[in-house]
Amino acid sequence: MSDPLLARARLDAADAPFVLAVSLRAPGVRDTPEHTHARGQLFGAYRGLLSVGTGRGRWLVPASDAVWVPPHQPHSLRSHGAGFSGWSVYVAEADCAALPAQPCALAVSPLLREAVARAAGWPAGKALDPAQARLAWVLLDEIALACADAGRPDRLGLPLPQDPRLLRIARALADAPQDDRGLAAWADWAHLSERSLSRRFARETGYSLLQWRQRARLLQALERLAAGEAVTTVALALGYDSVSAFTAMFRRHLGAAPSRYLRGPQDAATD
Repeated sequence: MSDPLLARARLDAADAPFVLAVSLRAPGVRDTPEHTHARGQLFGAYRGLLSVGTGRGRWLVPASDAVWVPPHQPHSLRSHGAGFSGWSVYVAEADCAALPAQPCALAVSPLLREAVARAAGWPAGKALDPAQARLAWVLLDEIALACADAGRPDRLGLPLPQDPRLLRIARALADAPQDDRGLAAWADWAHLSERSLSRRFARETGYSLLQWRQRARLLQALERLAAGEAVTTVALALGYDSVSAFTAMFRRHLGAAPSRYLRGPQDAATD
């Protein structure tokens, strides 16, 4: 499915509340091509995994996280798994001043999650009553607080370099993260010296080329696992010698085994 969560007419209506929220559970993959809108948007998943692309990079979003996209920023979204289970909050442009001017991934607090759930149940097409307006401001405060911690390295982001030669390497690795060519081979491929490649790539992405490739492998592994592929299949496809080596890498970076990590907070609560 590729239809927007909220109709453009409702998003752009002059009398629309400054905060609009919606939740949706539906079968099949949700695949929304690159688009923009005048409102800022925060979106996440109740369970499973979302991938979000912008001009500055790509994020994988487990149920513990969300992505903030400021007004007028091009972005795309794809869900991974048997069905879509997600939510979205749209913030009027005039009320985005205290929120980041660039896209970012952030952790979702229990208060933010509950405020989103409450706001998603408000009747459509009606002005906010005083109690609803107070909760909407709490919701914006929670977004701002979460955004202040958004730069943590454990967020599943894959920042893209802006230099065209570095971007060519990054896109090649994102498409085939199992490619194990070393720094010298990539430098020759991009017509750069090893020193220039190493220095520029780290400056533009915050990671060395090898670190970036490892993150690309991790993100692709998550996408494939969420789509239902077996751990063994994913491990071998990404170039790991054994399932145990893959699982050790996964635990080291994400703190849980692959099958458990993809479970959302609601699923974990039923254990």
